[in-house]
Amino acid sequence: MVRIRVLVVDDHRIFAESLAAALAAEPDVDVSAAGSGPAALRCLERAATEGRRYDVLLVDADLGRALPGGRAAVPVQAGDADGLVDGISLVAGVRSAQAGVRAVVLAEKDDPHRAALALQAGACGWVAKDCSLSRLLTVIRGVLRDETHLPAALLTGVLKELTAARKHRSESERLVQSLTPREREVLRCMVAGLGRKAVAERLFLSPHTVRTHMQNVLGKLGVHSTLAAVALARRAGVGPVDLTGDVVERGGQLA
Repeated sequence: MVRIRVLVVDDHRIFAESLAAALAAEPDVDVSAAGSGPAALRCLERAATEGRRYDVLLVDADLGRALPGGRAAVPVQAGDADGLVDGISLVAGVRSAQAGVRAVVLAEKDDPHRAALALQAGACGWVAKDCSLSRLLTVIRGVLRDETHLPAALLTGVLKELTAARKHRSESERLVQSLTPREREVLRCMVAGLGRKAVAERLFLSPHTVRTHMQNVLGKLGVHSTLAAVALARRAGVGPVDLTGDVVERGGQLA
């Protein structure tokens, strides 16, 4: 019998353990649970190293939202030991690192906007937390056949959200294409989080010249802040400049 390996990721311990126990009663399901995004990533990495990858990830849509002290969850790349990783960012991170893992988002309420974001991040399904076990098993087995599962009541709203997102992306791409090659290079540095001085050092430009380029970028993109420019760039698919392993030649010497 081919067994399905499932990882439940939810920071509500009772729910996670209860769901894991219910799934484990199925003869063809092996299941584990993780209480945070970073814990889930460690489980996935360890399983891949041991040659027993997970097949399906069940992720709480509100992962990391109910944190002590009112702290907000952060993108998966910045997740810390306290588990500050939101569910949709976790889906995106897993999709990037282990494309073979199918992700299904578990939600307490239907939300077309967030469901669309989950699909864009790479999720294969959006399922209510209070759905029946048989329904959840149908979804788990379905996504392994490359099916996408959404509640019928969400379909129209999600399609509208995805259509609007494509329109925004097209407009963002048009604006980015209006930049000169140097301005696009500066924009990629901005996406990487570099400040004016760091950009100047990287591109061998004066801070004044970099400031001019940044002002031109904001003007052409029609935004008023670096954060807005970065958000637009990401919508257009502009990634950060690679900051790892740089070897720069200066005056015949390697720096």
